[in-house]
Amino acid sequence: MKQFEYTVTEPVGIHARPAGLLTKEAKKYKSTITLTKDGKSVNVLKLMALMGLGVKCGDTVSVTVEGEDEETAAPAMEAFFKANL
Repeated sequence: MKQFEYTVTEPVGIHARPAGLLTKEAKKYKSTITLTKDGKSVNVLKLMALMGLGVKCGDTVSVTVEGEDEETAAPAMEAFFKANL
């Protein structure tokens, strides 16, 4: 299991467009990728649940990557967050 924290810098937070990009990116990996905010966790492949977390700019989220390709998926997802969220 790999984990990292990230503070969202996207001005509108994780709404429809960024959530869709995140889900699309996560589909590239076999590992389960979970985003946690304020004690609530969702699988990033579940778009509506992801948007339902209400992640806003300035919120810090925890991302957990667990599975057979976690060694490559975790750094790739962290880079995705920095570039897009």
